[in-house]
Amino acid sequence: MKDMRVLIYGAGVIGSLYAALFSEAGIDVSVYARGDRLQSLRTKGLLYRKNGQILSANVKVISALRDDDRYDFVFLTVRENQLMTALKELKSNDSPTIVTMVNSLDTYDSWEKICGHGRILPAFPGAGGCIVGDILDAGLTPRIIQPTTFGRIDGREKKLAAIFRKAHIPYQMVEDMHVWQICHLGLVVPIADVYYESSDPEHAGEDFKLMRKTARRIRRNYRLIRETGMQLSPVKMYTFLILPVALVAVILGFTFRSEFGNRFMYQHSIKAPDEMKRLHKQFYAFIRRKQNVYRSE
Repeated sequence: MKDMRVLIYGAGVIGSLYAALFSEAGIDVSVYARGDRLQSLRTKGLLYRKNGQILSANVKVISALRDDDRYDFVFLTVRENQLMTALKELKSNDSPTIVTMVNSLDTYDSWEKICGHGRILPAFPGAGGCIVGDILDAGLTPRIIQPTTFGRIDGREKKLAAIFRKAHIPYQMVEDMHVWQICHLGLVVPIADVYYESSDPEHAGEDFKLMRKTARRIRRNYRLIRETGMQLSPVKMYTFLILPVALVAVILGFTFRSEFGNRFMYQHSIKAPDEMKRLHKQFYAFIRRKQNVYRSE
């Protein structure tokens, strides 16, 4: 583990948090950044809040990636609309495994057509927060809600799991990461829609009518996914099909009003509306296509 080298490609909230946690575990971490974030990291370092203190992560900051600069894992922590550009840049780099921590409905073989066969290890972060005044204020989501998730592929996930254990990052492995991503969007798309439809996004959880509407949308999404022949992943998503809509609405309202909701739901939805609205369109278009194929078989 001492000789392990990782690259965090993208220095936003997610990338910065994993970089800080990996560096605390003694892993050799480099962070690839651009623009204002690059300038901030070079002048001030990667600053983050922890236990009421402001700490500085022991990371290298780079602005260019050489082809022969090899890392055990490259963690791709960019937004969905930046994904293709990043994969094209990584195509000629010698690092064997790219861990894609990106919201997307794309199949992973389509990504490997860009960056090289066998290089993608699909994953999704279990984290959220914000960067205020160049200081990261973020945290990991509770394990019971959503730990860092990645797929089982060819054994490399075991080495990745060892890194997360070393850094005390909760994780889970799933058999089909693509299905997991679809089910994840079935939940987060309606949640993000709440903030865009509410006249008072910060207090959206107080609107019980909107919470009921959201509960019905989530249930509908999971029914639609089931109708395509897919099983829900993780299994706990079946809860939305079992519990009464009114009860789900109450739970949603409590979650929206909580500190968890503010950190992991509100902040991302408000800061990335273009990404979430694009995913909204992609998700429902995907479900319609899958239904048509499934019904024609």
